[in-house]
Amino acid sequence: MTLPQIMSGVYLTQHGGPEALQWREDIPVPQPGPRQVLVRVLAAGVNNTDINTRVGWYSSDVTGATDAVDQDVEAGGWGGALHFPRIQGGDLCGVVELAGPQTGFQSGQRVTCPINLPRPRPGHPTGFIALGSETDGAFAQYCVVEADDLNDVTASPLSDVEIAAIPCAFGTAENLLTRAGVTSGQRVLITGASGGVGLAAVQLAALRGANVWGVTSPAKAEVVKGQGAVATFARGAALPADMFDVVIDIVGGPAWPGLILGLKPGGHYAVSGAIAGPIVQADLRDIYLRDITIHGCTHQAFELFGRLVEMINAGRIRPLISKTYPLKDIAQAQVDFQSKAFPGKLVLIP
Repeated sequence: MTLPQIMSGVYLTQHGGPEALQWREDIPVPQPGPRQVLVRVLAAGVNNTDINTRVGWYSSDVTGATDAVDQDVEAGGWGGALHFPRIQGGDLCGVVELAGPQTGFQSGQRVTCPINLPRPRPGHPTGFIALGSETDGAFAQYCVVEADDLNDVTASPLSDVEIAAIPCAFGTAENLLTRAGVTSGQRVLITGASGGVGLAAVQLAALRGANVWGVTSPAKAEVVKGQGAVATFARGAALPADMFDVVIDIVGGPAWPGLILGLKPGGHYAVSGAIAGPIVQADLRDIYLRDITIHGCTHQAFELFGRLVEMINAGRIRPLISKTYPLKDIAQAQVDFQSKAFPGKLVLIP
C-alpha cells in the first residue's frame, strides 16, 4: 500500500485563542509502530476539552470559566505541560489504513477509541493519557492509535459523524453514571443537559431506568426531554431541596451549593467539568451532616468504553448532531460551540 507522505490538519501551536490553531497541509503522516494502527480520520467531534486545552484552562492558575481565560499559562493540558505543536481531537471515527499482523486489525475496518487511553503506572492506578492532549489526535487526515485502544464499529448502524460524537461525551457521561451508581428508579439531576455530555448522560441514565431531570435553557427543554428527561429546570432557577438521589454535574460555578442541597441525605454528587467556573463555595455541614458522597470523575475503567461499543454496534445509543464543518473551519466550529446556540454535538470532517 502506498501512503501519502504528508497530510492536512490543525496544529495547536501554543495556549491561547483561536489564533493558536494553525491549518497546515504539510504535516508528516505518522508512522505506526508494531502494536499501533494508522487510522484515516473520517470525522472528529468538537468538545469542551479541546477548548479547555487550547486556552490552558486545566492549569491551577486559572480560576474562571473556560470563556474567561485571559492569562498566559505554561502547564495547561490534562497532564500538565503540552508539547507543541500538538494535533488535538479526542473524538475519533476512522478507518484502518495500515495495521501490523499482530494488531488484530485489517485495512478497511471502521474504528473508534476512548479519549482517555489507559496507561496505569506503579503508584498511579488511574493513570491515563488523553488523545489530542498528551498524544496527537483526530484533527488531521490520519492519526496513530495503539491497537489495544481501538474498537471495531464496522457493523454499527450509526453514521461516521454519529460515532465521532460519542467517545468524549458518552464516555464521560457513562463514567459519571457508573461512579455515582445510578440505577433504575432513582431521581437524577443533570446539569448542562443540552450539551454533548449532558444529553449523553440524559440518554444513558434513561436507559438505566432512572427518572431524569435536566438543567438547561427553556429554548432547549424539549430537546432534553426528547432524549429521555421527564422535566427540566431553567438555568439559574432555584432547585427543590432533598429531591435527588444523584446529581451529575458538568457545569460547576455559582450554582454549586444548590446542587448539593438538592440531593437527598445519602445522595451522590458526580462531577466531570466546570465550564461555569472551577472555584465553588461549599458549606461542609451540608455535605457531612447529610452524608453526601462526592465523586471526581476523569479516569475511565477499560471495560466502560467496551460497554459503549456494544451499544454503538447494536444502535442502542445515538447522539444528537446539530452541525458539521470542514476541519479547516475548526475556529468557527469552536466559536459556535462556545455560543451554546446548538444542542448536542458539532463535528469536524477532514
